[in-house]
Amino acid sequence: MASTNDPFQFQEFEEAGNLLEANRDATTISIEDDDMPERQRKAAGFTPDVDDKDPHASDDKTELLSGQNKSAPFWTFEYYQRFFDIETHHVKERIIGSMLPWPGKNFIHVHLRRSPDLYGPFWICTTLVFALAISGNFSNLLLNLGKPGHKYSPQFGKVTIAATAIFSYAWFVPLALWGCLLWRNNKIMNSVSYSFMEIVCVYGYSLAIYIPAVVLWIIPFEWLRWCSIVVALCLSGSVLVMTFWPAVREDHPKVIAAIMSAIVLLNVLLAVGCKAYFFSKPEASLSAAPSAALQLTKAPSAT
Repeated sequence: MASTNDPFQFQEFEEAGNLLEANRDATTISIEDDDMPERQRKAAGFTPDVDDKDPHASDDKTELLSGQNKSAPFWTFEYYQRFFDIETHHVKERIIGSMLPWPGKNFIHVHLRRSPDLYGPFWICTTLVFALAISGNFSNLLLNLGKPGHKYSPQFGKVTIAATAIFSYAWFVPLALWGCLLWRNNKIMNSVSYSFMEIVCVYGYSLAIYIPAVVLWIIPFEWLRWCSIVVALCLSGSVLVMTFWPAVREDHPKVIAAIMSAIVLLNVLLAVGCKAYFFSKPEASLSAAPSAALQLTKAPSAT
């Protein structure tokens, strides 16, 4: 018969049983239970760790899981701020890709990767504006250098004209093309579609090749100027044609010809118009001025 003071007897279970018999309404709690209800944790005096839960992190996780990213309206500064957040090597790659197009490679798919920027197009257009105005003034200075009676006066108005022409081409032409492509995609349900910012980005980078061409226009040789125009037109036009060809190739042949012709024609008009206005020869006006002066001096002697 076992002794009542046996040290191997589990006394704690007997004590727990006696306590439960004394108070049958008591609630037992297991601390090791991970699935403890919140009400029992509060009753036991356990308070949740506030630091472990970040409401902002849960909101971000919910936003990412739902796939709904908050985007600012297009009339706010925050909307355009993300288009200027780009690395320098990405801008360099896009400039090189616009100057050296490769057959069969789409500029948007290869270089933009659905992340267009406005940093590169803005500075390319600005650089081209000042390159046109400065090169035009410097070319005019070289043509009239050493001529008697010539007084050089810088034409600052050319900066305004160049800015109007370049930025109008870089913004209004993509806007018209985007509207046309959007209208045709609704008609034929084309699988390839571009956003307005992607089209603006392509047009902005396509103007990069004209900057070295404009610098070469300072040299007063017409054959060199026309050769540089042809090379710049071929490179810039090929980038535009290869980029927008997938968006129109499933359309009607007449529509394809009209859109592609308009893209190439506007590019040619920009290059030829800038060359004709900023680098035109003033020999006719200069030769007409001395003859008019001679007639005015001879008129009083005849009377």
